[in-house]
Amino acid sequence: MISLERAKTLTYGTALYHVRNRNSDGTPQRWRVNGAPKTWKTRPQCVKVPLKHGLYGYDYLTENDLGLLCEDETDARG
Repeated sequence: MISLERAKTLTYGTALYHVRNRNSDGTPQRWRVNGAPKTWKTRPQCVKVPLKHGLYGYDYLTENDLGLLCEDETDARG
């Protein structure tokens, strides 16, 4: 699980591992940070981080999804 403060400081290329989604061999899916996190002065509890998975998969990590990704692969497996 990633904290809100850690999500705000993620950098390009950082690998994150999905807690629920698995690859065909059972390992957690790996997502990479694909840009700079977006934050707002008027909403300090919000964050939006662009992510990439595979060749064509793109998504955003928001404050609602912080519990779905881990920075450590072993935490995502358990």
